[in-house]
Amino acid sequence: MTLRRLGGGLLGAVLLLTSLSGCTRRVPPVDDNPAPAPEPTATTTVYVAQRIRTLDPAKPQVEALAVKDGKVLATGTKDEVLAAAGKDARVVDLGGATVVPGLTDAHGHLAGLGRGLVTVDLQGVDTKEEALERLASAPSSAFQGEWLLGRGWDQNDWPEKTFPSRADLDKRFPLRPVALSRVDGHALWVNGEALRRAGITRDTKDPAGGRILRGEGGEPTGILVDNAMELVESVLPPATDAQHAAQLTAALQRGAQVGLTGVHDAGMDLRTFRLLQRWDKEGKLPLRVYAMADGQTGDRETYLKDGPYEGRMLTMRAVKLTLDGALGSRGAAMHQDYSDEPGHRGLLLLSPEEYEARVRAFMARGFQVCTHAIGDRANTVVLDVLSRAAEATGTLQSGRHRVEHAQVMRPEDIERLGRSGFIASVQPTHATSDMPWAEARVGAERIRGAYAWQRLKASGAVLALGSDFPVERPNVLAGLYAARTRQDVRGLPEGGWYGEQRLSGQEALEGFTVGAAHASFAEARRGRLQPGMDADFVALSVDPVDGPVTALPGAEVRLTVVAGVEVYRAFQR
Repeated sequence: MTLRRLGGGLLGAVLLLTSLSGCTRRVPPVDDNPAPAPEPTATTTVYVAQRIRTLDPAKPQVEALAVKDGKVLATGTKDEVLAAAGKDARVVDLGGATVVPGLTDAHGHLAGLGRGLVTVDLQGVDTKEEALERLASAPSSAFQGEWLLGRGWDQNDWPEKTFPSRADLDKRFPLRPVALSRVDGHALWVNGEALRRAGITRDTKDPAGGRILRGEGGEPTGILVDNAMELVESVLPPATDAQHAAQLTAALQRGAQVGLTGVHDAGMDLRTFRLLQRWDKEGKLPLRVYAMADGQTGDRETYLKDGPYEGRMLTMRAVKLTLDGALGSRGAAMHQDYSDEPGHRGLLLLSPEEYEARVRAFMARGFQVCTHAIGDRANTVVLDVLSRAAEATGTLQSGRHRVEHAQVMRPEDIERLGRSGFIASVQPTHATSDMPWAEARVGAERIRGAYAWQRLKASGAVLALGSDFPVERPNVLAGLYAARTRQDVRGLPEGGWYGEQRLSGQEALEGFTVGAAHASFAEARRGRLQPGMDADFVALSVDPVDGPVTALPGAEVRLTVVAGVEVYRAFQR
């Protein structure tokens, strides 16, 4: 699902970030010139743990690994690795932890996560009234100029299951403009003052690829879907440079804290890219960022002109295009009517002709094309266009073009995706978040091709797993749990929701490691722990492959290492 740019906010003197275990850790103040990320030291370090899963077929499980100059020097028994490391090696004993190769979220939004950390968090609220109460106690950081901003609401979690309205907000905020992004980033809930400032009235026509939901007499209800959101976003005051930098710093810190060594940023705006590019050149990026250029907005012209970029920790050789909306807001483009809204089939945000023109332009410039496709019609269009364009540019197999979400697909399109060498970039927690209502949207037949991970694997497609943060939490352990169980944290439904599509512990781990590395052309450097490969790894309190699956949601990230540098540590040395 695509995150829109929706305002900013003040980070404040100190951010309070919540760890996986529920405790709160203080993160130092940040500004637009963060301290340089530490360079790998010349000293060799040996890490010893109860279990180190290397994903190296020759040595799948070892007890020690040595790191030097940002690379894996050796793996094996403790004695073997100490001998290879030399007598002056530093030794870190991780006790009963399980070490795995660096975990990469193959689809997230750093700028959106950073904003979500400072605006009003409406994720997980159970009622509309609870959402309004959170707004009433909004922190000062949630205000962008006069505007009150928030994100994360989901009407499907509320008893009435219906969209809220401007009237709900007008009672509390008659004069202050309010704009609240839905959890999927594909709908906006605004009040009357926001509509007034955007010039939206009963006479305003729906923009192409967007819907203004209307009530009696054609009056806007305060819900704007997909491209209609731009009517309000265009009048929002922008974040300052300092606010923007602080938000990105907070997002990168949160990523390290939850055990991510890398992120594939799905649709990076030019302003964010320029800042990360500067930080990368100055050695200030703590995580690896594989950026997809924003191909949806006018920024695409600059990206096409400049071409791909390869830095130390930042790479941009992909583009993100968004073809349709989201299932939760009924914006996903379907071949047939929604089962719970007869007469409506969702939205294409780009015409097939315009989409193909952009695909061909970016492929010709050497970019991997990554396309958001939720509904079955959108997925069909994507596969049609990618196949034609990739064949014309000679990148049908080698281009590793990606379908982001691949969420609801016809059986024949699942087969076509794998046969064409395209990558399925999917998010396990979407299935567990959507399972209470997804079948009502698409019906009993179409749901068989939805969130169909094993069917995608059987087609030959490589799975790259992510979270789509901040649509979902960036908690990679929650993603591993959802992939293995297709259940909520209470263990429901029994056996998992369409449990035959569950992934094994090994398959889930591979999706966040070797699958993500393959999807970013980095499989020769990352995804496994082998001598000569990048020293990116994570120490966890539970084994994600063979450990009790019920322990995953509450497990602890004990150490995050990127290029041999400890970027997060939950213990004292």
